[in-house]
Amino acid sequence: MENIYKPDAMEVLEVTQETADVKRVRIWFRDPEKAAEFKFNIGQFGLYSVFGVGESTFNICCSNSKKYIEFCFRKTGRVTERMWDVEPGDTIGFRGPYGNSYPMKEWEGKNLVFVAGGIAMPPIRCAIQYALENREKYGKITIVYGARTVGDLVCKSELDEWAKYPNVDVLKTVDPGGETPDWDGRVGFVPTVLGEAGVSGDNSVALVVGPPIMIKFSLPVLEKSGFSDDAIFTSLENRMKCGLGKCGRCNCGSVYVCKEGPVFTLADMKELPDDF
Repeated sequence: MENIYKPDAMEVLEVTQETADVKRVRIWFRDPEKAAEFKFNIGQFGLYSVFGVGESTFNICCSNSKKYIEFCFRKTGRVTERMWDVEPGDTIGFRGPYGNSYPMKEWEGKNLVFVAGGIAMPPIRCAIQYALENREKYGKITIVYGARTVGDLVCKSELDEWAKYPNVDVLKTVDPGGETPDWDGRVGFVPTVLGEAGVSGDNSVALVVGPPIMIKFSLPVLEKSGFSDDAIFTSLENRMKCGLGKCGRCNCGSVYVCKEGPVFTLADMKELPDDF
């Protein structure tokens, strides 16, 4: 019988330091047969392990057109402290993909609004990459991304590249006091910048991922702009634990986030218990 907890051996291909405490890691299967059969959908997640130490859950933060997968993590605990030291050529573990995904097919023909804060850019990055790779299938794309300081922004070089695509607005911002002398973006909180972006809920969907306080104040802006509850999406990938619905640590009432999520609409979220 197959061991559902056994990770695949993955070669580390590239490591990029995004901020003082955030890295992005590119990996791929050491087994050619596994590599040939592997598929995932945009928005799914995996569990990444340092052998002998443990595993952590992260979104697959790249488009599924690549011959690799990427994940992004912040150095915050025992596993990520050890993960921080991996280098190209090293081997780590991966199991997945797990969970549901962003309905990229259903979004075709619609305007897309991406709203992210801090380390929450990676769970949105995969959808942005996919939409730009299939640019002709979507309407206007608006990206609002902010962090506390310039030093806390991830994917900084990609933001400028995304802005070069047709009919794409990229609004990057930092909190007041977080700017540097050479900062060329905005200064202000994400919900404020979102309100100034002039987005409309007409034939549009929004994907919002970030700190709870950012989401809390972004939702009224979107609702005022005409977005219905079923047109606002988020990812709860930070709630994932075993990925299989076995440990019970992600459940909310009868909902197991790792199986029925991590992608939910605001309408879905309003059906969950208040203490979620």
